[in-house]
Amino acid sequence: MYERRRPGAVLFDRDGTLIRDVPYNGDPDRVELMPGAAEALARLRRADVPVAVVTNQSGVAKGLISPDDMDQVNARVEELLGPFDAWAICVHDDVDGCTCRKPAPGLVIRAAAVLDVSPRDCVVVGDIGRDMEAARAAGARGILVPTEVTRPEEVEQAPEVAADLTDVADRVLNDLEAATPVGAGARWSRAMGWSRW
Repeated sequence: MYERRRPGAVLFDRDGTLIRDVPYNGDPDRVELMPGAAEALARLRRADVPVAVVTNQSGVAKGLISPDDMDQVNARVEELLGPFDAWAICVHDDVDGCTCRKPAPGLVIRAAAVLDVSPRDCVVVGDIGRDMEAARAAGARGILVPTEVTRPEEVEQAPEVAADLTDVADRVLNDLEAATPVGAGARWSRAMGWSRW
């Protein structure tokens, strides 16, 4: 069970969470939003909760998509969902042994650093076990939003499971309301562009 605290930021996985998972997609025309994504993000932004993307994109390392293809897809995501406060992207493959590729915690730690919040104050939202493992390794709160590709054991092992992104926004905003002192305001600013390494 997570410790209730003021959410410092919500870090979303991209494929299967914010947009439909099209494996190794390099075509912005194939970007399709997941149900409730736009509304959930709008509600979090209205509450001054920073939002970021933490995403594995091994298609770059595999040579299946180019960095420019990936950037165009990310630009389309922002066109549909609005600007994110940070992007943390791992372009490595499993065999590269990096510390950023989920389930490693590097992307969560990097996004938190860019947003100037503690990873312990972040909520990581994703659709598979790797997302939850990255959250756990970084000390963040993980919320799983299962899809048809989420394995039953991933649901069973998840620290928290939400029905959809609307449910995620409800949970985060309820905690925000419970934990925010009167007169508190946001202490962050948008980090331009996205980081990949």
